[in-house]
Amino acid sequence: MHPVTRFAPSPTGYLHVGNAYSALLCQQWAERHGARILLRIEDVDFNRCSEQFTDAIIGDLAWLGIRWHGDIRRQSEHVSTYRAALEDLYERGVIYPCFCTRRQIQKEVERMGIAPHAEDVAIPYSGRCRDLSPEKQRMCMAGQRFAWRLNVAAALKQVDEKLVWRDGDGRHHPVQINTHGDAVIGRKDIGISYHLAVVMDDAAQGITHVIRGEDLQSCTGLHRLLQALLDLPSPVYIHHPLLRNEKGHRLAKRYGAPSLHELRQAGVSPQRLRRTLLTTEDGVWHREKALGKDVIITQHLL
Repeated sequence: MHPVTRFAPSPTGYLHVGNAYSALLCQQWAERHGARILLRIEDVDFNRCSEQFTDAIIGDLAWLGIRWHGDIRRQSEHVSTYRAALEDLYERGVIYPCFCTRRQIQKEVERMGIAPHAEDVAIPYSGRCRDLSPEKQRMCMAGQRFAWRLNVAAALKQVDEKLVWRDGDGRHHPVQINTHGDAVIGRKDIGISYHLAVVMDDAAQGITHVIRGEDLQSCTGLHRLLQALLDLPSPVYIHHPLLRNEKGHRLAKRYGAPSLHELRQAGVSPQRLRRTLLTTEDGVWHREKALGKDVIITQHLL
């Protein structure tokens, strides 16, 4: 089978150097393995995504030297497909409507004595809506907003007990899912979640290898379970280390990671930026090496 991978940014802002690092590693892997690399715009969150950032992402990737094959897939054009999958899962009894607010969930977490970490993908959930009767569910659904949660225990009963996912070295990892709660796979505000959309997109695009940051490794078991439930193929997962600043924080907007848009405006050479990111040995963003002495370094870019 011809290998296929993808880069899948979300247009909620400009790409930053951490995103650029991931995109370059993805392209590097594709070149080494003779793989096709596809571009997906994960714009299903209509509350935060914008066409302005989509255009900027496409332009910044081209400036950086990322080349992709075929047409760009946009999640916003496939919402009906995701919703049909939710309906199927509901009919099979493996998802349920959740009417809890984040405040209610947080109180339940405190009552249970669970201390979720900031890095966790999802807030632990007590399961208070899991056992509502069908009549109560329908009554509440008629008048309240709700999210769709995966009933992990029910889902696991419908799949192979020895469910595993495979990494780039051929090792098999048993599926491990947070026992403190059922993940949201249909958000209240947009109706869909990243978890559901990403596994359906990977299948639709024929992705054989997923190259993504190690911060998403905790999602892999959930994604493998959804693939099994929806009878979708499971790609190989390669989780790369994250680029970090000199204080050890991962490069992200919350820690002031410079965007490619800003670096372009400052006159940074894309060739120099590529070389710096691809040759880093310690996984640390060294701004002086990337920007060069000929670039005016503003405090914002530091």
